[in-house]
Amino acid sequence: MTVNKRKKSSRYRGSKTHGSGSMKKRRGAGNRGGRGMAGSGKRADSKKPSIWEERYFGKFGFKSKSTTDIRPVNIEYLEANIEKLSRQNSITKEKDVYSVDLEKLGFNKLLGSGKVLNKYRIRVPYASKKAIDKVKGSGGEVILAVSAGKQ
Repeated sequence: MTVNKRKKSSRYRGSKTHGSGSMKKRRGAGNRGGRGMAGSGKRADSKKPSIWEERYFGKFGFKSKSTTDIRPVNIEYLEANIEKLSRQNSITKEKDVYSVDLEKLGFNKLLGSGKVLNKYRIRVPYASKKAIDKVKGSGGEVILAVSAGKQ
């Protein structure tokens, strides 16, 4: 014959101390041996070997609160969409040089993947060395302009 036992949590309803004696006894982190990894290196070899395997003692490093949001674009994107962008007036053509402000297009870094077939004057906050070399090699220039809001 099975006996349906009530859960302990329901038995403790209405009990001020939940079966732990006086109110002082379960107070604070000392009751559970400290917070986090406290005591891991104390009292002979009781816990140390298990922690040595993980190579973890405390916290390391920091998390930067000020991260820059990089939105990159490759040169091949400009080459593939040059006609579409010039129809939208996102790119202007002066003589044989295309002027592009990548921040207006929603990008803030130029990367060097793809071939440069046209001459460009590209204004962008960040650019890779490879991208700058490719644009200069085709007779263009990259203007590294830090945006006014991020100085």
